[in-house]
Amino acid sequence: MFEKVLKKREFTLFVLLVFLIVIISLRSPRFLNIANFRDILDDTALLAMVAMGQFMVILIAGIDLSVGAEVALAGMSVALLHQYHPEIPIFAIVLLSILIGFSLGSFNGILVSLLGIPPIIVTLGTMGIYRGFVFVVSGGTWVSAHEMSDAFKNLPRGGFLGVSNLLFAAILCVIIFGIFLKYTRAGREIYGVGGNEIASQYVGINLKKIKYLPFMLTGSICGLVGLLWVARYASAQSDTALGFNLQTIAACVVGGVSIFGGSGTTLGVLLGVLLLGVINNALTQINISPFWQMGLQGLIILVAVIINTIMERRTQELIIRRRNL
Repeated sequence: MFEKVLKKREFTLFVLLVFLIVIISLRSPRFLNIANFRDILDDTALLAMVAMGQFMVILIAGIDLSVGAEVALAGMSVALLHQYHPEIPIFAIVLLSILIGFSLGSFNGILVSLLGIPPIIVTLGTMGIYRGFVFVVSGGTWVSAHEMSDAFKNLPRGGFLGVSNLLFAAILCVIIFGIFLKYTRAGREIYGVGGNEIASQYVGINLKKIKYLPFMLTGSICGLVGLLWVARYASAQSDTALGFNLQTIAACVVGGVSIFGGSGTTLGVLLGVLLLGVINNALTQINISPFWQMGLQGLIILVAVIINTIMERRTQELIIRRRNL
């Protein structure tokens, strides 16, 4: 029954997405063209990748506020390395960015899993630490386009059949995370721990491992996104990905992920990402202030949480009624 509710939620979200596209197209004819939709997909690719990691953290009833800072620190680190050592192969830079993110995410995971500190407290602290390290390693300076090689800048922009490497990376990330959560034992245990931690412990699930895993994977993907971010925008700045944590959380809750853990789908998160991408693109085209965009994201999160809470209560009531019959 719960899966049917989720599917219904995803269908409703898809209908809403199509409805918005039609309405926005009537308001701004420039919106409905292939080039603009390609821009929307490229703009939301980075968000989709990090949102997959945030999704796993929320599944265990946690939250990761440090994702934006992890992206910034990894991006700034590899950009500086490339600036001073352009002879290092690009594939080595890619591996290093993932390793940096892995280390940052693992630190979060260790504090949560071994010390039992609530995720929101851990990541609130590390968000400040990682963001501070961005200023430390950079000295408050930027790495600009002319300080990056063409190979570095073309990493996310290259591709074939009109599809960028950035979009291919996002598609691959979504597929891998979807398969991992649905078809692997660890993925199913993540759902189990989020749904009922006490019961999961009784059936032999290693809670420390499962609580560590989402943060480690999220950090790793943030490391890769950090590299793709600075390469795509040809700029590594101290305020890179500022507020990105809010966007990833919004994508998840809009996509039907329960903030209480244990429920949600990859498809739902993906639809949530696309919905935010369409809204942000539309607001830009009709010249709405970026400050209003931030306010709208907050409103979307609030409304989505209210809707999810109402749906969960109705589902629980329906389950209780059926048990009493």
